[in-house]
Amino acid sequence: MTAVAVTGMGIAAPNGLGAADYWASTLGAKSGIGRITRFDPSGYPAQLAGEIPGFEAAEHLPGRLLAQTDRVTRLSLAAADWALADAGVTPDSFDALDMGVVTASHAGGFEFGQDELQKLWSKGSQFVSAYQSFAWFYAVNSGQISIRHGMKGPSGVVVSDQAGGLDALAQARRLVRKGTPLMVCGAVDASVCPWGWVAQLAGGHLSDSDEPTRAYLPFDRDARGYVPGEGGAIFIMESAASARDRGAQVYGEISGYGATFDPPPGSGRPSSLRTAIRIALDDADAAPQDIDVVFADGAGVPELDRAEAEAISEVFGSGRVPVTVPKTMTGRLHSGAAPLDVACALLAMRAGVIPPTVHIDPCPEYDLDLVLYQVRPATLRTALVLARGHGGFNSAMVVRGGQ
Repeated sequence: MTAVAVTGMGIAAPNGLGAADYWASTLGAKSGIGRITRFDPSGYPAQLAGEIPGFEAAEHLPGRLLAQTDRVTRLSLAAADWALADAGVTPDSFDALDMGVVTASHAGGFEFGQDELQKLWSKGSQFVSAYQSFAWFYAVNSGQISIRHGMKGPSGVVVSDQAGGLDALAQARRLVRKGTPLMVCGAVDASVCPWGWVAQLAGGHLSDSDEPTRAYLPFDRDARGYVPGEGGAIFIMESAASARDRGAQVYGEISGYGATFDPPPGSGRPSSLRTAIRIALDDADAAPQDIDVVFADGAGVPELDRAEAEAISEVFGSGRVPVTVPKTMTGRLHSGAAPLDVACALLAMRAGVIPPTVHIDPCPEYDLDLVLYQVRPATLRTALVLARGHGGFNSAMVVRGGQ
C-alpha cells in the first residue's frame, strides 16, 4: 500500500499564528483562551473563546478576495499558502489535474452570512452581496484554495463536526493512494460571531465559567463543558516516494485511520470510539504497545470524558500510554481541532517531547497517564489522534514520525 507523507503544514491557532509561533507557545504552555473580543459577549452565558490574535487578512491575501470571503476562508487560504511554501511546492510546476483539495468544515462562513442577513433586515435585499451565495457554504474553503492555486484534481469537503478534520485527512490519503500526486488537506474553523455563538450554545455543552484557566477542563473533576475556538491546520500530502524523489522534508506519515458512529442515546450500548481506535491500529499494522502517545479528543463534558477514558484504557490498559490534550491551550476548534493535533503530534515526534495538558486537576477514576503542565521528554515514533463530533462521530488516526 502506498505510504502517504506530510511534507508541509500551515497553522493558525489562538496561541500561535504559523507553525513556529504555535509550537513555541505549546512548549511554553501558553494559552490562547480569553474573553471574546470579536463581539460583545456580555449578554451570553458563555463568554470565553480561543480567538486568533493579530491576523490581518490584507497582509496575506489580495484585496479582491477580501470582499468575497469570510474570516474562516481567509484563515484557510493563508494556512494553505504557508503549507505550500513549507513543502517547497510551487503549484505552477504541477499539472492542474495532479493537485486536489479536501477540507473539513463545521459551520462554513457564519460571520459572512450574519453580516449579509443584517443588511437584508436593516437595508433591504439590494444590499446583500452576491458572494453570499457561496461565502457561507461548507465547501467554500476547498473551492477558494483550489481556485487560488489552479488545482483541478479531486476536491471536496467533509462535514462531521469535530471528527471531520481527521476524516478529511483520511480522504486525502485515499486520493494520494489512488494516484493524485499532491493533496492540500485539513481544516480551519472560525465562527466566533453572535450567530455562530447562539448555534453553539444550543448544543448545551459550552462552559459558562468566566475564568480562562478553569473553563475548559477535560478529564478534570470539575469539568463543566468546553470553550470553543477558531483555527486549525492545513497540510500538504503526497506519496512518500514522490517526496523522496523531489528531496522534500517529511514530517511523517498518515499510517492508519478508523471511523465509527455511536449507538443512539438511550440504547444502553457503549461508545464505539474503542472500535475506531482498533480499526486505525489495524490499518496502520500497529499494536497498542506501538503507540507512544495519545492526543485525546478531550470533550470537557464528564460523561464524554468518561467514555473516552474507558476506551483508551480498554485498548491500551489503565495508565499504560501517555495521554495529552494540548487543545486545553486553544479551546475546541471544531473541524480544525484534530488537524491541529496532528500537526502537534508531528512536531512533537520531531522534537522528542510530549506537549502538556494545562490547567486541569485530573479525576483519578479515569486512570489515565496525563501529561500535565509542562512538556515530557520522550522518544516518539508513533502517535494516535482521536476526535469525536456532536451526534456520535468518532475518528482515530495513527501518525508516524519522519525518518
